Amino acid sequence: MRISETELEGIKILEPAIFRDSRGYFLETFHVTKYREAVLHHDFVQDNFSISRKDTLRGLHLQNPNQQGKLVMVLSGTVLDVAVDVRVGSPTFGSHVSVVLDDQTHRQLWIPRGFAHGFVVLSEEARVLYKCDALYARESEMSIRWNDPDINIDWAVEHPLLSEKDAAAAFLRDLTDRLPRYKD
Repeated sequence: MRISETELEGIKILEPAIFRDSRGYFLETFHVTKYREAVLHHDFVQDNFSISRKDTLRGLHLQNPNQQGKLVMVLSGTVLDVAVDVRVGSPTFGSHVSVVLDDQTHRQLWIPRGFAHGFVVLSEEARVLYKCDALYARESEMSIRWNDPDINIDWAVEHPLLSEKDAAAAFLRDLTDRLPRYKD
């Protein structure tokens, strides 16, 4: 497994070793010891799975105070996956990282607690799995507007398909009193 740092501290791209032959290929999508040494300081307690059609945009989502770290991977298709630093006081507050995840490279994105997460589907369909290090907590859930001009994400889709919740999400600047705080 190869691990790459991103511009945002804590966000990592993980590239598993893929063993190909005439039958197809094999890879480990998770190995507790290897991942704990590489990026994880929590145990995974919940897996989430979505199937979405082209141009579907899910996000930007986060929880606070019951924060979640997420390991995101695409089982089929291609997505543009995005993480936004929403830790008030962070030197990179409001900055984001965009990474293409697909079923060819099987790259994964580790998004630690304190970051909002979203993705848009670039292929005809995508199946996305993400492992969470904390349980879903409806009372802690919040959404940030996908097209927030203060974040300025290029989603590569002009008119995304959105849920009602995501279409009505708040701007980052309107959520600062509810967001996690940065700790050195």
